[in-house]
Amino acid sequence: MASFGDHAEIIKSISEAPPTHYMVKIESFSLLTKHAIERYETESFEAGGYKWKLVLYPNGNKSKNTKDHVSIYLALADSSSLGPGWEVCAVFRLYLLDQNNDNYLILQGKERRFHAVKREWGFDKFIATGTFSDASNGYLMEDACMFGADVFVSKERSSGRGECLSMIKDATSSKHVWKIENFSKLDKESYDSNPFFSGDRKWKIRFYPTGTKQGTGTHLSVYLILADPETVSDGTKIFAEFTVRIFDQLQGRHIAGKATRWFSRSSSENGWVKYVSMVYFTQPNSGLLLKDVCLIEADVCVHGITSTL
Repeated sequence: MASFGDHAEIIKSISEAPPTHYMVKIESFSLLTKHAIERYETESFEAGGYKWKLVLYPNGNKSKNTKDHVSIYLALADSSSLGPGWEVCAVFRLYLLDQNNDNYLILQGKERRFHAVKREWGFDKFIATGTFSDASNGYLMEDACMFGADVFVSKERSSGRGECLSMIKDATSSKHVWKIENFSKLDKESYDSNPFFSGDRKWKIRFYPTGTKQGTGTHLSVYLILADPETVSDGTKIFAEFTVRIFDQLQGRHIAGKATRWFSRSSSENGWVKYVSMVYFTQPNSGLLLKDVCLIEADVCVHGITSTL
């Protein structure tokens, strides 16, 4: 049984008509769990004059103590244009494609009020994971599925758009080593490495020899950046796992930082403001700066890409 908070208010139906406002296709669904993506938010879409998002928990919403179910919610994405005390009343339907019968499982609840304290409504137990994963039911076929939404605010409706989250099976990493010479003579705020490719995207290492932001004057700052963010279309997000190392050229005790992040046109860099202290970096026995040379390596693996349908 799907859980909406008020079980008696849930209407469950089957329809051949697809959702009007938004669809999200997820390929290699099982890799969400493998890469510990507990919550996925879609890009925003418009319905009834407001911006919305779908929020998916592939293994259940742990904050609601939900287990063995897929949780899915509708969230108001942007309330910045609304005045104090705002609220939006909406009825919505959430869809799941049955690929065997080419129709949709639909769950709908009663009208809900979205406001500053409660921006998100939906189904804690949208569908049991056992039912969802059983290929005979048609919901998860060849590790791919499709969810959707319709949102009704008053009587307004708008044309839909959608996105596709493609998780990459057997993703491979790419390494790039950057040799920085004459470190003591560096006089710019930051330096970029030559570009290199990983996951069909061009990347660079960005290095601040005297730090930036909270690390200014005390630490070296190191970032991984998308080399050409202007070529990334709106709505595209890149899920990357990356490691940045500064080599210990004496004893092999390298300094390393590892992270997994989403990159996009508006969020094109991620890294460490306080990567390593200048005091340690410049110590002769640290091996990080040898004969005024340091070596920085980036190891990047792209595990998933979200694009517009």
